[in-house]
Amino acid sequence: METVEMNSLSLKRPHSEDDVANADEIKRQKTSEKSETGNDSGQSIETVTEQPDKSLLEDTKKEIFPHEESEEQEDEELDDSDEDGDPESFADMMKHGLTESDVGITKFVSSHKGFSGILKERYSDFVVHEIGKDGRVSHLDDFSVPVDDEDPSEETFTVLSDEDKQRLEELQLLKNKETSVAIEVIEDTKEKRTVIHQAVKSLFPGLETKTEDRDGKKYIIAYHAAGKKALANPRKHSWPKSRGSYCHFVLYKENKDTMDAINVLSKFLRVKPNIFSYMGTKDKRAITVQEIAVLRITAQRLAHLNKCLMNFKLGNFSYKNHPLKLGELQGNHFTVVLRNITGTDDQIEQAMHSLREIGFINYYGMQRFGTTAVPTYQIGRAILQNNWNEVMDLILKPRPGAEKGYLVKCREEWAKTKDPAAALKKLPVKRCVEGQLLRGLLKYGMKNIISAFGIIPRNNRLMYIHSYQSYVWNNMVSKRIEEYGLRAVPGDLTLKGATAVHIEEGDVDNYTIHDVVMPLPGFDVIYPKHKIGEAYKEMLVADNLDINNMRHKIRDYSLSGAYRKIIIRPQNVNWEVVAYDDPRIPLFTTDLDKLEGKPLPVLPTDGKFRALKMEFSLPPSTYATMAIREVLKMDTSIKNQTQLNTTWLR
Repeated sequence: METVEMNSLSLKRPHSEDDVANADEIKRQKTSEKSETGNDSGQSIETVTEQPDKSLLEDTKKEIFPHEESEEQEDEELDDSDEDGDPESFADMMKHGLTESDVGITKFVSSHKGFSGILKERYSDFVVHEIGKDGRVSHLDDFSVPVDDEDPSEETFTVLSDEDKQRLEELQLLKNKETSVAIEVIEDTKEKRTVIHQAVKSLFPGLETKTEDRDGKKYIIAYHAAGKKALANPRKHSWPKSRGSYCHFVLYKENKDTMDAINVLSKFLRVKPNIFSYMGTKDKRAITVQEIAVLRITAQRLAHLNKCLMNFKLGNFSYKNHPLKLGELQGNHFTVVLRNITGTDDQIEQAMHSLREIGFINYYGMQRFGTTAVPTYQIGRAILQNNWNEVMDLILKPRPGAEKGYLVKCREEWAKTKDPAAALKKLPVKRCVEGQLLRGLLKYGMKNIISAFGIIPRNNRLMYIHSYQSYVWNNMVSKRIEEYGLRAVPGDLTLKGATAVHIEEGDVDNYTIHDVVMPLPGFDVIYPKHKIGEAYKEMLVADNLDINNMRHKIRDYSLSGAYRKIIIRPQNVNWEVVAYDDPRIPLFTTDLDKLEGKPLPVLPTDGKFRALKMEFSLPPSTYATMAIREVLKMDTSIKNQTQLNTTWLR
């Protein structure tokens, strides 16, 4: 995922190292492995491998726990009731999660001493602006709708009653046996009938209308013109040829992930979600701004949603002849507030200068590996081993830790009976991975796990093997930095265009650590020519995998591999330390604040608390949490943060 989601975490230091325990969070990750080349710094950089000394916890008045569900449909979600209960019991459950060291995240690049801070105390403390392929940062700054004579009147959106809309939606979605819906025309005029025709056709794509006389009254009759296909294919003949087929707009959203937002828009527009396209998914617990494109929906209809949707705003409308494609973005620009920081001005300056000049290790973040006691990389490894009984067992077996109650009951039933039907009855939500696999087992039988697993959406299945690749990459990069430090050495890999080549002894002075890439294992990559090349082989042998044979008998699970920069230097890095008294007051203005004319917050010159406001831009498939980790020198896993928070509350 080119962006990162991090639930509200208090990045505090514990009373002693014995108090430290850790875990992680997962979100919808992008599987793109592309990253941007930083400029050479020419600096000599020392590797810092140890955690800095830990200071005592600061007093603070706010109890902070991770309390947002995962973005991903396939992710395991934490029940709100678990999180709102006794913090110690929640911490006990989170003891079964992962720490950073469990997934190979062990090194830092800078020498400054770490300090404490709270990330996402408010979701508005984390703002993401998408950077398009042309380098333009997406902003919501215009609510106007392009003028178009073809657009229906504003009355279109109010002429139908709620009851009419309900009946038309059921007809459109083929939810009942009715073949048509009759709408009586009150105060009959030709103009009124025209508006009703327009309203039905524009608000309910796939329905046609005609006028009929019945018992001396006029009725508009709505009916299906093309059966089920009509819903998936909005009315082509009603779209002006001179207008681009796609309406592009900027989506501003608060505390919603991208897919949830699109599902909500689809529901209100009464269309299928697959007519929307976007370049990347964005965080849930954040304010995010990104470009969306939708097929043959007018800007007027989209703008009307601003009147009825909470936590969304749509604007900057334009018509174009193309959709958006995943991965077409240059990256994302982050504005982050770390509240209640403990670092001295000197520590903060050192940390931020290091981030700007050197960067951070481009680890895959904790959310890549799962939120429960069964890491996603373990399932990925079992898939690559062709061990399907293990895959089934890892997904369905009981597991310690925090999970929704119905999942716990489902797992218990499965362990007791191995009966897919009985376990499925325990699941009120069938769209989770467990429910999908159980439905597959019910359909194909216990002897055909491969087909049963295939019922899970492809992207979700691939998430597991990409997680394993990421696990290997993190571990190998830590070994590489342990062995050779932060300088280019003979045998390292660098990219010439899209092709990886080895750095030779005579050329090594022409490269810095910012040029070095490491491979994600696969059949179409080469490996370093030094000790780390052998370390890759050894790690895969230990996992019963052959590095020279990464093709799987099922094509989807064959890994071609990719290359990823080991150090990322953020662009456009800026920071400021501000004082504040009230943790509820926002510390900067958003796009929406500016559109609504809200003034900048007035902050005291000498407040009770200090916050670090930081801005930086990252390329796709890099994790903002890993940049923040480098600044604070703290473990970003949920397990660690939960333990630190509960220690602090005692």
